[in-house]
Amino acid sequence: MTDLADRQKLSYIAAQAADARLNVELETEGMTLNIGPQHPATLGTLRIIVRLDGEQVVWAEPGLGYMHRGYEKLTEVRTFPQVTALVNRIDWLGSFANEVPFILAAEKLMEVEAPPRAQWIRTVLFELSRIANVSLFLGDLGVQLGAITPVFMAFRDREYVLNLIEGATGGRFHPNFDRIGGLKEDLPAGWITETKQVMKKLRNFCDQMEDLLFGNEIFQSRLRGIGVIPAEVAKQYGLSGPNLRASGVDWDLRRDQKIALAYDKVQFKVWTHPDGDSFARCWIRLQETREATKIVDQLLDGIPSGSVMAKVPRIIKVPEGEAWVSTENPLGEMGYYVISKGDLGPFRVKIRSASFNNISVVPWVLRGVYVPDVISILASLYFILGDIDR
Repeated sequence: MTDLADRQKLSYIAAQAADARLNVELETEGMTLNIGPQHPATLGTLRIIVRLDGEQVVWAEPGLGYMHRGYEKLTEVRTFPQVTALVNRIDWLGSFANEVPFILAAEKLMEVEAPPRAQWIRTVLFELSRIANVSLFLGDLGVQLGAITPVFMAFRDREYVLNLIEGATGGRFHPNFDRIGGLKEDLPAGWITETKQVMKKLRNFCDQMEDLLFGNEIFQSRLRGIGVIPAEVAKQYGLSGPNLRASGVDWDLRRDQKIALAYDKVQFKVWTHPDGDSFARCWIRLQETREATKIVDQLLDGIPSGSVMAKVPRIIKVPEGEAWVSTENPLGEMGYYVISKGDLGPFRVKIRSASFNNISVVPWVLRGVYVPDVISILASLYFILGDIDR
């Protein structure tokens, strides 16, 4: 009986070993998975098609165009002043920042420069748009990874910034405040004092995010070493803004180009990170939010007096010519190539939006990662769909 039992046991082990060898030799069939176009983790109406081997991504491709609105073509049937109301909605979370490069391009063609006070106020509102934009990103980042508290804090403190934008421009989400030659009007009484108080609140918000979110070991384990983009790859794919600086590339248009804004009048640090992973991209945005509050404080302390509007014709006709202007927007480099034929509106406008270039790296960076990491990597790249499907 003992010999029979031993023989049966050995036979069973041999069969199991044969099955194991067979399973190794057989290739598993891949699976195609659609993330979106209405999945909450895609941050908008975006479709990511991934090919899986088990739980690992072997191929990925973003499917764009689900909310295409044709901004470039719509500019051709609007006057130059009317275009600001249109481009506000490209990156809807940083709307005022979208107006600035287009207005600067029109002013370049007209050889007009806004008064110093207008330039300083433009810069203040530009940075407030950055804070409103990125603070929401920091809160939403927690939701992507299963933490709900940070987004409540982000919405709470972002409201203070939106109140400031509304108080100065009359528009909470889409200001339409910039004008060729300056601004619609000056700042209201008491606005500067209130803004300084809000900047203190936002610095406190950043401290809370650093402790609650970035100091969390689960958060770090989900982001550190995940979605690494080396510096050379980032440059080859045309990444800009925090996504580029998180790969160690020290490049910021606010510092590195001369433009009719007041960045050369203040001191600020351009943050970089050597790791190039998802954590680095998020960490850079946290530091830049803090830095933006410091820029606003410095500008408010030294803001010059005077008019906020240069002398320009009542009916704007931009002279014939071509101009390119780009700025360091919240999501990265935002540029407009404007062609004028001397009419009331532009002949052609080409928009270089940050999100469109930043998402170009998705097929490269998702290759080889696991399905849960797709969500965290997409969140760390941070794109706005209006900025892609423009």
